[in-house]
Amino acid sequence: MVRSPTVDDLAALLDVARAAARAAGELLITGYRTHPAFELKSRANLVTRFDRESEALLGRMLRETGIPVFGEELGGETGEATFYVDPLDGTTNFAHGHPFFCVSIGLVERGVARLGVVLAPALGVEWSGAPSVVPSTRNGAPCRVSEVSELDAAMIATGFPSVREDRDFEAFLATKRVVQAVRRCGAAAIDMCLVADGTYEAYFERKLNPWDFAGAAAIVAGAGGRLSSPSGGPVDLFSGALVASNGLVHDALLRVLAPTDFATTAV
Repeated sequence: MVRSPTVDDLAALLDVARAAARAAGELLITGYRTHPAFELKSRANLVTRFDRESEALLGRMLRETGIPVFGEELGGETGEATFYVDPLDGTTNFAHGHPFFCVSIGLVERGVARLGVVLAPALGVEWSGAPSVVPSTRNGAPCRVSEVSELDAAMIATGFPSVREDRDFEAFLATKRVVQAVRRCGAAAIDMCLVADGTYEAYFERKLNPWDFAGAAAIVAGAGGRLSSPSGGPVDLFSGALVASNGLVHDALLRVLAPTDFATTAV
């Protein structure tokens, strides 16, 4: 079994993850606005050659650390500590020429997100951090969650799984009625990082995979945010559902979601 990274390791591992994300971002930007061919994994779940090439590149660079890597397209290995990578979060956006797509890298140890890097190359934004070791940053500058404390003044984000059900729209409508604005931009890692840097007050979604949000979970935590399950319990990176917020609107949002099927049957 691969040994767990130490605190001293995390800063060095974060540098490796940043370098890997930047290399993958450079690869992705060559395909941006080219409307690349894509395959359908399901009706609304796309994959392009850029997904696979990005993941292969990330795997080569991250495995040099000796830590296993597991990705969305090519799979991989897992261990006590594992890099979970989404080589192209927001593939549908990418395929249509929309700028909301990113590379996401998260190091998870025993179910806890230890560090994260999320790079959105078309937006020119990189978020990174390792809670308690390296503060969360946006383009190298420290970032913090917002200080908005009331839902009626909050802008929040959500997302829908590729196979949508009534419960997804039920939760969307419930929140839309009480907040200032709801955004749905199609890249979970970016949405969560926009909570970390104070753009959004909160975000919720279900049917996620650990590579979708492991990196962003570390960044939110390192920016002073709060993460939980839809019921308010500890967040589980393998459960598929979460709520992320600035902490100030978290309980109020959970109360809004409670009567919906999002909270009771989130996954």
